[in-house]
Amino acid sequence: MKALIVYYSLTGATKKLARAIADHLKADSEEIIDYNDRSGLWGYFCAGRDAFLKRSTRIGNPSKDPANYDAIIIGTPVWALGITPAVRAYITKYRKSLKKVAFFCSKGGSPNHWAFADLEKLCGKKPVATLELREDELKTGESFHKIQRFAKSIG
Repeated sequence: MKALIVYYSLTGATKKLARAIADHLKADSEEIIDYNDRSGLWGYFCAGRDAFLKRSTRIGNPSKDPANYDAIIIGTPVWALGITPAVRAYITKYRKSLKKVAFFCSKGGSPNHWAFADLEKLCGKKPVATLELREDELKTGESFHKIQRFAKSIG
């Protein structure tokens, strides 16, 4: 199976998770670039507002075509109980190319299934697997086992 990990990361937590998943799956990876500045207090506020309002954003053109992959594993941080505008933009643009999908998210706090429901609705497909990790879990051995189980369930 040829897999592509596609993710957006502002702080680096989701990027770290994406790299770990890519290592387990021996998959290619692609970071989604958001052209909006999300830094600082104002950027943080606007990021949360845009995620809550389910807004999209302008993203960079990816170097890898998702149509060339059997599975696309999509990763996002959870902002204001939802997915990032950059991930929303990617899925909206490439949803017809997505054959099989799996989702992962990094989060700061409590469980959040709204992000996965939103990803499923946007993709128009049920995921073969989902993984959510708190940022503090990324620093422990527990995350390794969760990532391993997630990668195995993708196939």
